[in-house]
Amino acid sequence: MRKLLPIVLLTVLATLLGCRQQDADTSEKEQTFVLSDAMLKSTTTAKAVLEPLRNELRFYGKITTDNNKLIEVFPVVGGNVVKVYVELGDYVNKGQLLATIRSTEVAGFEKELQDAKNDVLVALNNVKVAQELYEGKLVAERDVIEAKSQQEKAQLQLNRIEETYRIYNMKSGSIYEVVSPISGFVIEKNINQDMQLRSDRTDNIFDIAQIDDVWAIANVNESDINEVKLGVDAFVTTLSYKDKVFHGKVDKIFNIIDPATKAMKVRIKLANNDYMLKPEMRASIRISYAEDVQMLAVPSNAVIFDKSKNFVVVFNDRFDLEVRQVETFRQLGDITYIAAGLKEGDRVVTHNQLLIYDALTD
Repeated sequence: MRKLLPIVLLTVLATLLGCRQQDADTSEKEQTFVLSDAMLKSTTTAKAVLEPLRNELRFYGKITTDNNKLIEVFPVVGGNVVKVYVELGDYVNKGQLLATIRSTEVAGFEKELQDAKNDVLVALNNVKVAQELYEGKLVAERDVIEAKSQQEKAQLQLNRIEETYRIYNMKSGSIYEVVSPISGFVIEKNINQDMQLRSDRTDNIFDIAQIDDVWAIANVNESDINEVKLGVDAFVTTLSYKDKVFHGKVDKIFNIIDPATKAMKVRIKLANNDYMLKPEMRASIRISYAEDVQMLAVPSNAVIFDKSKNFVVVFNDRFDLEVRQVETFRQLGDITYIAAGLKEGDRVVTHNQLLIYDALTD
């Protein structure tokens, strides 16, 4: 028995030492990951905050010009198109020459102008003669007044015809000049050189539009009409710029149903200073609105999808980081709403989150 006691004591001592070593190893493993100074500087975080729950509706539509900045150009006379100076899509300045037309109607105005000039000369000469005769007491003062009245009428007629020339850009040689009424882009052109234009033509020959602001027209389904309100946010993308999102607001609701599409149209005004958006482009339109509830929200880039589950890295300090599974309710662009797994004020990693997640889960 005395011989067994030392053996038992040695066994117990070895066991205790082994347990302490195991605890030390476990503690060392728990403390293995710590953010380095360099990684800490580049790591960003964001708090989980309560925000109004937002929803989105998606529609299809197209880009159109702002009708308030669109001018249709009509020919005021008929005739032969001598030359067209611009092409479809060209940018033109206000007053720039677009086309010239030789017209018999302008020739008629030209004759009227010349006749009016001659009438003014004759009337001025009649005033001079009447004045001289009056001074020689050969005619009454009434004759001088009558001559001056005729001269004023002739001058008014000349002024009227000259003003018509200026308004309609008529030139000598029976030429009518078509000029741009505004600065903008030629978005429609229905005229070519040597074309014959009828004097009773009712179609426009050019459309000039300013497209520094454009409209996105969305077709809203009947089931979604109640959710669309004036002033709500809208986000527009196009096939040409898939990664570019244009932001605007709903500024008009057309309160009628289009019988062709069975949808109601809404209008979103968009800034287009770089002219990226072109009229008639097809567009995908997201209209965002707030619901009457609040929910925790975090930046979408904080959420990590792995093994068919969603996770975030919760940051307490550089020594205390935790991978936590969360249940997402809805993701809208840069914001993800969290249904479970976080509480208000929890700080989640938004940059370097994948590196930290891999380190903590390996």
